Amino acid sequence: MARIESKADSADNDDSGDDRRKGGGRSGGGGPRRKVCRFCAETTVQIDYKNPQLLKGFITDRGKMVPRRISGTCARHQRAVSLALRRSRQLALLPFTVTGE
Repeated sequence: MARIESKADSADNDDSGDDRRKGGGRSGGGGPRRKVCRFCAETTVQIDYKNPQLLKGFITDRGKMVPRRISGTCARHQRAVSLALRRSRQLALLPFTVTGE
């Protein structure tokens, strides 16, 4: 007797060449590129607590520090940025928190 194949059976055996399903090659959808520390790349840029324009790029709109994985800074420069942010906050150059809006 001949076997009648249903759609469900044929979908299991279908080899459409989809390599992503089998762990094949890269298709380029892995995510964003790794960020490079801007202080390591540009040696002319110095981290200074008296430069609030530079430090504003390392705080969120709520006043919190941006983590390394977001900003792309290396561990050494992230420590320097956090120290500069704390000093700048103590001198009232940057706010501790954002006032209620």
